[in-house]
Amino acid sequence: MTALVAGMLALTSLVSAADIVDTAVAGGFTTLVAAVKAAGLVDTLKGAGPFTMFAPTDAAFAKLPAGTLESLLKPENRAKLQSILTYHVVAGKVMAADVFKLKSAKTVEGASITIKTTNGGVMVDKANVTKTDIETSNGVIHVIDTVMLQK
Repeated sequence: MTALVAGMLALTSLVSAADIVDTAVAGGFTTLVAAVKAAGLVDTLKGAGPFTMFAPTDAAFAKLPAGTLESLLKPENRAKLQSILTYHVVAGKVMAADVFKLKSAKTVEGASITIKTTNGGVMVDKANVTKTDIETSNGVIHVIDTVMLQK
């Protein structure tokens, strides 16, 4: 019996926390996950990282102008979708306590997002951060209420 328990404990220690993609799937980010798949970014976001993802909710994607999401998910718009999604990712693990110290952050896409702290919380570009510090095996997710589009 003790050998069985020891074996189960050893197996449990091999199982790590879910990565950004698996966490997004489990968290119900249906549209984001579909976009990540369409953009061919699953392997990247399952990579070693660490990454910080500002993850738009399904409601955030629904706020895009009519037809925008459908158009972006088409294979011929893959590069544009990749650009938009990588604009939501920062290299490194930036926890909420660290975000308060920043005015901007360079995204994986190459441009910088602006970060503003207010009495009501944190904004990245024009998106409100609604939930912070969802830790994953390869970084952290902060939930936002708007899809960030580069200026």
